[in-house]
Amino acid sequence: MADLHLRPAADCRWDLVALGEVMLRLDPGDDRIATARSFRVWEGGGEYNVARGLRRCFGLRTSVVTALADNPVGRLVEDLVLQGGVDMSHLRWVPYDGVGRSVRNGLNFTERGFGVRGAVGCSDRGHTAVSQLRPGEIDWAAIFEREGARWFHTGGIFAGLSETSADVAAEAMRAAHTAGVVVSYDLNYRPSLWQAIGGAKRAVEVNRRLAELVDVMFGNEEDFAAALGYEIPGVDAAFSELDAASYEAMLEEVVRDLPNLKAIATSLRTVRSATSNDWGGICFVDGRLHEAELRHDLEILDRVGGGDSFASGLIYGLLTERDVDESLAYAVAHGALAMTTPGDTSTATLAEVQRLAAGGHARVQR
Repeated sequence: MADLHLRPAADCRWDLVALGEVMLRLDPGDDRIATARSFRVWEGGGEYNVARGLRRCFGLRTSVVTALADNPVGRLVEDLVLQGGVDMSHLRWVPYDGVGRSVRNGLNFTERGFGVRGAVGCSDRGHTAVSQLRPGEIDWAAIFEREGARWFHTGGIFAGLSETSADVAAEAMRAAHTAGVVVSYDLNYRPSLWQAIGGAKRAVEVNRRLAELVDVMFGNEEDFAAALGYEIPGVDAAFSELDAASYEAMLEEVVRDLPNLKAIATSLRTVRSATSNDWGGICFVDGRLHEAELRHDLEILDRVGGGDSFASGLIYGLLTERDVDESLAYAVAHGALAMTTPGDTSTATLAEVQRLAAGGHARVQR
């Protein structure tokens, strides 16, 4: 397995701490956002989804560092997070100004898509409470050293929220390393987040700087190109031997540039339609590319959160000291299961993940 030098679980209160925004997701179900008359609500956010998956599916101890405007919408998000079981003792409540001129809570409208109609997301997250965090406002030593944590996770979504959020992420990552905590980062490139603060050029600049503080990196081919500035020649719609070689060459280049990285992992998705994807994963460790079995024509109900569940599955495997191949099998299985249910977050059980990772089927369980 990757040489991560994990802290003993008995010495830590948390198996994983995440830093990121938790939004209120509004889902029109089978309808479209522009024509819907009712919405279901869930909580969601790239970094938070990883912590929730580790808590609800895998039974690990997780906490989220975030901030919410103190109004009824914020309290609804809190209630949803409480149902997910992620600790909220490091949530910062920010006084609300009455109309959201200075601070508000993020909203994420998401329609799932169907067949040839792709999924659509419409975020409404300007001036949110967590985007206004500044370095020095969170006592990272208390979290990582006095309480104790084994793993810290954040990513490019949080880093792109504002001009200051990347500095908060860097501060947290440095404090984690000082305490001997493993740091993971999901590149999660979102053009809409970066367009007002420097665009793609700024995204590469920020993510390159933060990548120097990362132990385990997550990202797909688009993320490595857009967020770190790499190219993967020869990649086509299917993951063939040619693609594997192209990925391996690119990942070797990344590791040469960033020798601090101990592992790089990515889900592999070929979109045949909004409701049918090919799905698999790879992990590059110690100069070797590990591949998980590609699942052809995986039926998709809701693709949002599949990558986050992939990440939490891999982290679970590594935290419990499974080898890379078994950890990657858990990642692919958990991500696949997460996309069979609505909402950003996984509702899978550990038994379901284990069964699917071992080659299980979808027959009825009685």
